[in-house]
Amino acid sequence: MKLLENKSAIVTGATRGIGKSIAVEFAKQGANVAFTYNASVDAAKALEKELTSYGVTAKGYQSNAADFNAAQELAKEVQKQFGSIDILVNNAGITKDNLLMRISEEDFDKVIEVNLKSVFNLTKAVIRPMMKQRAGSIINMSSVVGLKGNAGQANYAASKAGIVGFSKSVALELGSRNVRSNVIAPGFIETEMTAKLDEATVQSWRDGIPLKRGGQPIDIANACVFLASDMSAYITGQTISVDGGMLT
Repeated sequence: MKLLENKSAIVTGATRGIGKSIAVEFAKQGANVAFTYNASVDAAKALEKELTSYGVTAKGYQSNAADFNAAQELAKEVQKQFGSIDILVNNAGITKDNLLMRISEEDFDKVIEVNLKSVFNLTKAVIRPMMKQRAGSIINMSSVVGLKGNAGQANYAASKAGIVGFSKSVALELGSRNVRSNVIAPGFIETEMTAKLDEATVQSWRDGIPLKRGGQPIDIANACVFLASDMSAYITGQTISVDGGMLT
């Protein structure tokens, strides 16, 4: 029996890196997957094809999670086409790093809007159907930076810390309807983005992690499968750090 058989999931920002890995693992575990993407139409088509090869229904939606109305429309569309929304993974996010002295108001607002407001937008869009069916798992992607801060990332850290407080509040509000809300806080995960960094810098980061390696997108995806499945039926309001021991 696959862990997510007959469940339908929305995964935001899924055409590359962590989001893509989550979508693929969900499909392997039997979930039907609706995913969002921003601009990469070709990548979305390729992902649709890959996901359906696992015998599930999959569809990509070009949708801006930071736009409130677009998020409501997306949820309506997915509900109509997939029949239910059992899992929501709020994964879409951006960085606009700079020291506080140099962060523009625009760069602060943009990061909050894409990383934090999008979580509000989509959570609000799915809670009605989830409450009605008396089941649902909401998984929000924070970061080790949201838990400990990081120089040059005040905007990003604020957005990711906000996700933790928001998710705990949702867990308290919706627990009686059997809708769960949890957070995953990735540490240093090696993706296409980190591949562009200087190897010596990356190695020094790895050396500072107790497990002596960077994480892989699959490490985050596996934690998502657990939180999305009935194996975690009694877990809500929690933040799981998937960071190789960075915050230990």
